[in-house]
Amino acid sequence: MIYSTLIIVVTSYLLGSIPFGYLLVRIFRGQDVRQTGSGNIGATNVARTGSKGLAIATLLLDAVKGYAAVAIALWLPGHLAVPISPTTHATFEYIDPNSPYLLAALAALFAILGHMFPVWLRFKGGKGVATALGAFLALAPTAVMVSFVLFVVAVALTRYVSLGSILAAAIFPFAAWWLNPFVRTAGTIVLLAASSLLIIIRHKDNIRRLLAGTENRFR
Repeated sequence: MIYSTLIIVVTSYLLGSIPFGYLLVRIFRGQDVRQTGSGNIGATNVARTGSKGLAIATLLLDAVKGYAAVAIALWLPGHLAVPISPTTHATFEYIDPNSPYLLAALAALFAILGHMFPVWLRFKGGKGVATALGAFLALAPTAVMVSFVLFVVAVALTRYVSLGSILAAAIFPFAAWWLNPFVRTAGTIVLLAASSLLIIIRHKDNIRRLLAGTENRFR
């Protein structure tokens, strides 16, 4: 269990830390996206470089890395066998099949942490929304739909993408607990709530601007 957990934590962080926004803008536009707008490496700031195509690609790739981290966590425990005795390789003990959902929530958290604090960019990354979208979609797709509807409604009514992201992140753990019985354990919900809280905290500057009435509206 410890071995598989370590593999999942490291793999998820490294997947999440791939800075697709930075790489795409550097490769195709010869620019450093961190010198544009908010300095973020996410899709919204990539769009500010003038390339909507690269922004869409960033959004999709950031979501894919989150999805991949959770998919690996769901797959690994059932395929990882550990010898019961160090002296024999004939008998194996397989990890509890109920544990993947806890490990998947852990994978989601570390993929999001990797995006927010990528080792390759001196731990200065994005806000984790797209990565969380992919990770949560792999773990609790019905709950993601609830968050997505709330996001769309919030943006449609206020034109604030940041507010929609914050509300979607806040509602997700509750929706997951309500709609997805297989994640309805204390450990899993705590990890999902931690992921959502991290996303909200990373929007602290947006929250200040929202309260001050100076946040940029989506056009």
